[in-house]
Amino acid sequence: MTSIASLADLYASDMQPEQMARYQTLANKLIERTGVREGVRFISTPGRTELGGNHTDHNQGKVLCAAVQQDMVAAVQARDDNHVRFESVGFGEMIEMSLDDLTAQPGESGTTQALIRGVAEGLVQRDAKVGGFDAVVDSHVPVGSGLSSSASVEVLLGGILNALYNKSTLDPVALAQVGQYAENVHFDKPCGLMDQLGCAVGGIISIDFKETSSPVIRRVNVDFSATPYTLAVVDTGGSHDDLTDAYASIPNEMKAVAKLFGKDVLREVDQEVIPEKIAEIREKLGDRSLLRMLHFYRENRRVEAMMRALERLDFDAYLDQVASSGASSTGALQNIIPPGEDGRDQPTAVALGYANAFFEQRGRGVGRIHGGGFAGTIQVFVHRDDYDEFRSLMESIFNRDCVSELIVRSIGVTEVHLPA
Repeated sequence: MTSIASLADLYASDMQPEQMARYQTLANKLIERTGVREGVRFISTPGRTELGGNHTDHNQGKVLCAAVQQDMVAAVQARDDNHVRFESVGFGEMIEMSLDDLTAQPGESGTTQALIRGVAEGLVQRDAKVGGFDAVVDSHVPVGSGLSSSASVEVLLGGILNALYNKSTLDPVALAQVGQYAENVHFDKPCGLMDQLGCAVGGIISIDFKETSSPVIRRVNVDFSATPYTLAVVDTGGSHDDLTDAYASIPNEMKAVAKLFGKDVLREVDQEVIPEKIAEIREKLGDRSLLRMLHFYRENRRVEAMMRALERLDFDAYLDQVASSGASSTGALQNIIPPGEDGRDQPTAVALGYANAFFEQRGRGVGRIHGGGFAGTIQVFVHRDDYDEFRSLMESIFNRDCVSELIVRSIGVTEVHLPA
């Protein structure tokens, strides 16, 4: 974890007064609850946006992602017992629990308690120390925004325990892996590691998951704000409820193809041997599994092409790859339209259809599905001259403030010191 950051490190200058007030409000709420003024510390974790590699990490693929300025902030104090009090401002959530038993609890899956317990257990498994704490948390990473609020809170919890009990000695990769463990085992939701790494490491990074225990992370030093385009997400308001099976079907179908070749994941299967089993894949697993396999291999190559384009500052070539990724998610991966018999609710398909029609009319801009898909958000690169008109179009279809501009944040999970 980055040892120390200032407000100037994390937020644009015009945002710093508002952020200072935000942090002070959290501190005051914490002091009011505990009655103790000493020992207040602050931890911040960014959200993340996926730039490329849609649904590849769970099969040890390659991804490109970035931390964003929207973050979660916790004011925390250590306790002298194993008790946790965790208040989420704005959600009216107050959690009180003990860390005496860190095993997954029946009926706790899908809750913040599961994440707290899971992160603590994951740290203990790494011989790290854990203990009780009081925390008041404010999130600017909206739930269902596609900016990975679940990974952000997981990494935030790891950052709290890292700072309070481990002198911030655990590195971002370890905190990300602990967060994934908590989500998989305690929260009972299948996920890869991209979201947690994006939140933990910060900046624009490519990640190669060939070796899951030690993913290869490479920073990409490019400033999106220096381009003519605005990076944004559009929240369609679609619910992720009841979509766990749809999400799980993607890694499961990819892995089922791998098993036909005697492997566990597609990354272990040499693409050159695929043609000899296409007929068998179609017969035993169906065409969707075959198409999702095709997406995996092509998306891995796209991530490499995106990296090369950004490194040589060829933004037009980069946007071509973004468009190609979006088309593959739509046609091969098939994570645009949620499962259902009547096809009535297709919010991300509507957003993509109208966004890409807008971009086609103007001859610039691109949109793609963002994150898990099926519902939630799309990601767009909108020319700055078109941004206001594009936002008005999306708000006319969905709701006010459904479009959020994203600014890349160079720092991942970190402790924050306020000016005296």
